[in-house]
Amino acid sequence: MMDFEDFGGGALSTKPLSQAEKAAAVLLAMGKGVAGKLLKYFTQSELQNIIACAQGLRSIPPDELLELVNEFEDLFTEGTGLMDNAAAIEDILEAGLTPEEVDGLLGRRTGFESYEASIWDRLGEADPVFVGQFLSREHPQTVAYILSQMPSSFGAKVLLQLPDNRRADIMNRAVNMKEVSPKAAEIIEKRVMELVAAVDAERASNGSAKVAELMNELEKSQVDTLLTSLETISKEAVNKVRPKIFLFEDLLYMPQRSRVLLLNDVAADVLTMSLRGASEEIKECVLSAISPRQRRMIESDLAVQPASLNPREVAMARRAVAQEAIRLATSGQIILKEEKPAEAA
Repeated sequence: MMDFEDFGGGALSTKPLSQAEKAAAVLLAMGKGVAGKLLKYFTQSELQNIIACAQGLRSIPPDELLELVNEFEDLFTEGTGLMDNAAAIEDILEAGLTPEEVDGLLGRRTGFESYEASIWDRLGEADPVFVGQFLSREHPQTVAYILSQMPSSFGAKVLLQLPDNRRADIMNRAVNMKEVSPKAAEIIEKRVMELVAAVDAERASNGSAKVAELMNELEKSQVDTLLTSLETISKEAVNKVRPKIFLFEDLLYMPQRSRVLLLNDVAADVLTMSLRGASEEIKECVLSAISPRQRRMIESDLAVQPASLNPREVAMARRAVAQEAIRLATSGQIILKEEKPAEAA
């Protein structure tokens, strides 16, 4: 391993060079080809020290430089300029190291890497559907890279939002992903910044979601009344809010597979209470999605009419089922609604 002390010697000018400065001067004088081959003999800390020295190196006259590199006279060219030291040392590094190693030594990616940590965290809090729609317009290689940087659980949800005919290609690209060059990383960085900005804008302006959250705490009759009143003011507002509302009665429009996953995760006593006073259609919808044993138990309980039925307890049970459905849908485990069949004329 090359040691800075190998460039020892007495003071060569009124302002003596440090050992690292001497090493930087010699490397700069050698030129890219030869100096690049010598870089592998330095440790990373030594290289970083040399780079720092090279960027602030004073002008060195040829005679002083000759004394430093007398053992390399065959490689020294009289009059070598040392004015653009930062650019010259970068050229030498690029000749002897890989682009990734050069980037690491020069700290090119440091700022972006710290930024990456924050943008992936912020994306993880976004709506997978929104992110998927945004990425569906991007090149498959860009999508593959972005997905590979996301937390795996969130990336999987986003992948499911992409068109079926693109998923295999994107997954293949992600599996065979090679080191991303600084230029490509810069391009992707800009797109990710735009995506984060779009997510923030969507979240800030998504008043319809906030209204829907409020309505999801109400009973169906109350929601219907509010939507009717809102429609007299703005049909567009109703169209934005209605798809985001999910009530107990909306179990009728949930895909069967999602319904099974949901209802088998809800306590039997909660389901029993939620079905008190419900229509036969809702009862059958719920009972057909649970196990035969649990169905028999609930049917037996429903057959016994309580002395008094507390409407508030029924409403709370139905709200608990609806809120659990919203939670599972938000995490990507179920689908809340499928399109309602067209009603007969």
